[in-house]
Amino acid sequence: MAAHALKVPVESIALIVSDTATTENSGSASASRMTWMSGNSIKGACAAALEKWRNEDRPAIATYRYVAPPTEVPDPETGKSKPNLAYGYVAEAVEAEVDVETGQVRVVRVTCADDVGAAINRRLIEGQIEGAIAQAQGWTIHENWQTKDGIVLTPSLSTYLIPGVLDVPERVDSVILEYADENGPWGARGMAEMPFIPLAPAIVAAVHDATGVWFDAFPLTPWRVLATLKDQGKG
Repeated sequence: MAAHALKVPVESIALIVSDTATTENSGSASASRMTWMSGNSIKGACAAALEKWRNEDRPAIATYRYVAPPTEVPDPETGKSKPNLAYGYVAEAVEAEVDVETGQVRVVRVTCADDVGAAINRRLIEGQIEGAIAQAQGWTIHENWQTKDGIVLTPSLSTYLIPGVLDVPERVDSVILEYADENGPWGARGMAEMPFIPLAPAIVAAVHDATGVWFDAFPLTPWRVLATLKDQGKG
């Protein structure tokens, strides 16, 4: 982003990050705010530095602090408001197989469409999509967190199963859409959580399409799926 704003090669940019001796507190990197906040900060700092450079101020050193636009509470009469400064949009479709004899659910293919506003780095976006899908699949199918009397019964990876390389979908198709956000840096919007959120309902819907049975609880472990199918006369 800095190279783009300054119109210089990427190799000309040097980063100093996460160094409390030289960098100030920028707040958390949560809630998909990193690209948004840092991008607007970089954009503002580069513009200020270029202005100093044009004014023969050498070296041209500029500091810029980006403050997000204010949000609003809902209007008591109309309900209208701006409760957040930007929104991302995502849709997912899942192809899944269900073994009705064992209750095993296998996710074969996921198509994930994300409106990221502007794709700053397409490879990183694809990595976020694929990583979020693997994480969400684990939450939906494999990860069976259990406690009793305040004691964790699944404290290790042998009892709390996460997806392995043979568990993740055979194919993930990332569809990256770019409808610019007016306040985002070069139109970009946050997207990190987006691929995670809809996968559980998409998998449940795919299992329903395959078996005719709706599940209102997960993870969809084999024993839960098999028991529910038998209760519905499907297994």
